[in-house]
Amino acid sequence: MLPITRRNALGLMGATAGSLILPRSVFSQGKRPSVTIAVQKITNNNTLDVWNEQSNVGERIFFPNFWEGLILRDWMGNQGPVPGLATEWRRIDDKTLELKLRQGVKFHNGDELTADDVVFSFSKERVFGNTEPKGGKTIFESDNKPTTVKELPAIVPGIGRRLWPALAGVEAVDKYTVRFHNATPDVTLEGRLYSGGSQIANRRAWDEAASYTDWARKPITTGPYMVGEYKPDVSLTLVAFDEYWGGRPPLEEIRFVEVPEVASRVNGLLSGQYDFACDLPPDQIATVQTAPGFEVQSSTIWNHRISVFNTQNEILANPLVRRAMTHSIDRQAIVEALWGGLTVVPAGLQFESFKATDMFIDGWAAPEFNPDLARKLLKEANYKGDPIPYRLLNNYYTNQTANAQIMVEMWKQVGLNVEIEMKENWAQIHDPQGVKGVRDWSASNTINDPITPMVVQFGPNGEMQQKKDWSNAEVNELSVVMETSTDRALRKKAIARMLEIAEREDPAYQVLHQNAVFTGMKSSLKWKAAPAFAMDFRSNNWTM
Repeated sequence: MLPITRRNALGLMGATAGSLILPRSVFSQGKRPSVTIAVQKITNNNTLDVWNEQSNVGERIFFPNFWEGLILRDWMGNQGPVPGLATEWRRIDDKTLELKLRQGVKFHNGDELTADDVVFSFSKERVFGNTEPKGGKTIFESDNKPTTVKELPAIVPGIGRRLWPALAGVEAVDKYTVRFHNATPDVTLEGRLYSGGSQIANRRAWDEAASYTDWARKPITTGPYMVGEYKPDVSLTLVAFDEYWGGRPPLEEIRFVEVPEVASRVNGLLSGQYDFACDLPPDQIATVQTAPGFEVQSSTIWNHRISVFNTQNEILANPLVRRAMTHSIDRQAIVEALWGGLTVVPAGLQFESFKATDMFIDGWAAPEFNPDLARKLLKEANYKGDPIPYRLLNNYYTNQTANAQIMVEMWKQVGLNVEIEMKENWAQIHDPQGVKGVRDWSASNTINDPITPMVVQFGPNGEMQQKKDWSNAEVNELSVVMETSTDRALRKKAIARMLEIAEREDPAYQVLHQNAVFTGMKSSLKWKAAPAFAMDFRSNNWTM
């Protein structure tokens, strides 16, 4: 059997996109234009609820154009905190954060933002259901099934406690002042407020909605654009909200169109059907850039591509097999073959931004590519070549299918029998029926602290444990340390140990590479891509 090398890995990528249509007219000039954006997917759960749609595709359509929080992320800058619906904030103690609201902010229905809307946005009715502020205990969907059409979907309370494990409540001090009360100390309260989920919803719109679904397909927010029309799995049109506190939006409409195939997105861009085409693979960059009037903007982002393991699988229950799988993958070969060297293999589940607070574990690296060690581990595990299923979506992630094909071949090199099972959506990926094995995922740094993604995704209320894919008692204990300790040295020791467990001793995942985004666009548009999935169409990022 021939080894998989950086050179011949290219041959596993599959065919490139088909013939392309030549460009037609240039972007129309008007007082306030509209744009059409071709995306691979609009939302995964067919809602526009920021709590129900925790995803890369959700980030693109929600931020910063639609949903807004008390503290905003500096999307076009260093991704750190900037004033938003709150103009200032201060710590009262390790458990309490007070914020002053921006006065005169209007919701899309004309209501003024007040402390009552903030209290509602973090209420049991809106987010937490019957859960309590306790860390270390996993919340399962089966314990939160809705009994009426107005109640929250079963997954939302668990997601709420994933991001706010110890929030006891929000107090309205006066009309424009709120206090967040935590049950435990938490050094990351400010970060949690600009993470996806902590955005503010209008109380009256929720009360008037006939059902959760009705509300979730047209939420009333404070953003520069509001929902005009939403057709699940087809399109979403956001229209300008001219009473926006940050000034008149520069676009009349932003229309997101779901176009799953890369070739169709590229063809539509070059023919003038779309103004932007998202999630382009690197092998399409030249096609777009060499066409007159078009360009590609790109950046690595605070997101790592990973694959994760299900330990209910009898084969993967043995950590030796999972360790063998992590040592079978030549990550650098994948970066060079599929990404043209335009991204990097990170130091495990860490981000460079952790260095700013001295929370980066120096000297740590992803498991080494060592086929001999992988074979040795499989022999120790007494692995007999039984099949391991790999539930796969067709390029939800850029280069996802080609990446999977390469990894299957690399696993085969050491004797692992991994079989791809193509699925149509995330519901099929997570379906508890049948045998699970490996699946793709990504991990983001949303709080600028190692608590994300490690605790948020792999701790007691991370998706892995809530969906019963993997669990580790020591990781759960250390998660509480990360969530409640104010001792930086202790927290750094905890995250170092969590990396050892989740990447070496009892692998929950394997990091593949840092993610990168490539957006094709008409060169005539005066717009810049953020170093994120989000697309900023506010006035400070659009000029004619």
